[in-house]
Amino acid sequence: MEYIRVGIIGVGNIGSAHLNWIVDNPDCGMKITALCDIDPIKQRALRTKYSDIHVFSDYHQLLKSRITDAVIISTPHYLHPIIAIDAFCNDQHVLIEKPAGVYTEKVREMNKIAKDSKKVFSIMFNQRTNPLFLRAREIVQSGQLGTAKRFVWIITNWYRTQAYYDSASWRASWNGEGGGVLLNQAPHNLDIWQWIFGMPNKIFSVCSTGKYHNINVEDDVVIQAEYKNGASATFITSTGETPGTNRLEISGDLGKIVLEKNKLCWWKLRKPEREFCFTEKNAFYRPDTVYEEITSSQPSGHFVILKNFADAILNNTPLIAPGIEGLNSLIISNAAYLSTWTNGWITLPFDEKLFEKYLKDQCNKENNLNKTSNNIFLNKGYDERWQVQW
Repeated sequence: MEYIRVGIIGVGNIGSAHLNWIVDNPDCGMKITALCDIDPIKQRALRTKYSDIHVFSDYHQLLKSRITDAVIISTPHYLHPIIAIDAFCNDQHVLIEKPAGVYTEKVREMNKIAKDSKKVFSIMFNQRTNPLFLRAREIVQSGQLGTAKRFVWIITNWYRTQAYYDSASWRASWNGEGGGVLLNQAPHNLDIWQWIFGMPNKIFSVCSTGKYHNINVEDDVVIQAEYKNGASATFITSTGETPGTNRLEISGDLGKIVLEKNKLCWWKLRKPEREFCFTEKNAFYRPDTVYEEITSSQPSGHFVILKNFADAILNNTPLIAPGIEGLNSLIISNAAYLSTWTNGWITLPFDEKLFEKYLKDQCNKENNLNKTSNNIFLNKGYDERWQVQW
């Protein structure tokens, strides 16, 4: 097999970006053979522009057509696991957009079916390709930072205007998106958090609904998390601050790393802090440190995940972002919501049925906002829109 035949289900903002990149890079190992969208206007436009590609209005028809080997799913969040399950059952490899879904129980079902199908399953966690995050993970997981103490990420440069939320009826709603900044923008960061520092065992969160926008979901979040070894994590995110901050700081008893402004700063202690604390006789001395600074301009982003997905199918290349790992970031966001709704600490694993009950309550009482459907930001470039913004 020289290339895989790919269908894209959901040809909106991100789906059209994937489409354009694959079409513009014929040597990427993929060829688009099918497109699917429920919008008749988009269907007509796609048929006009891509006369040699089959366009469907129903993804079931696409899957039954047998003209694809794999599908890329870029629909609203609730549909990700539903369509993925159908795709696996129709002998398809699958790449889903983030998040893996809206609630963990359905994602667990998707993961099981994916595993049983033995098909390649990836998720679009493109920020895993950033060399600085890769280096940070290596430093932490190799023990070079020593015993973990603290993880703090202020990621408030996900700024969005009201026009963004008004751009489609499914946006910024419990019924449409299943959440706000934690389900739309921050899944990337939640994934990097657990990918580098591991999963916490307790979470407390304050998710502020419509603090900066006329929306029914959260646009400002503070999460506090605890680990079994005594380490802690603090995660702050918002779509209502500008210019905003993107600063990740991780400390251990052998030093500290800070990622900010496309740079990794690393302070290495010559002696473990815990040992120094109880052996040093001078009350005000501090351990000696060695400083290292790492910068990177290597390419990263969505196209790396797309190419990796194709290579995994064609050449058994290991996946950068296995689809089953999408569950972890969703566990964190679900626990954060549940903590806010119950005003208490949530121990992992949490009661998934209780979460679904609260989510259903949010959906039932949601007031629908007046929204118009348009593509107001399609003029931005592929890399510009979704690369790491320092």
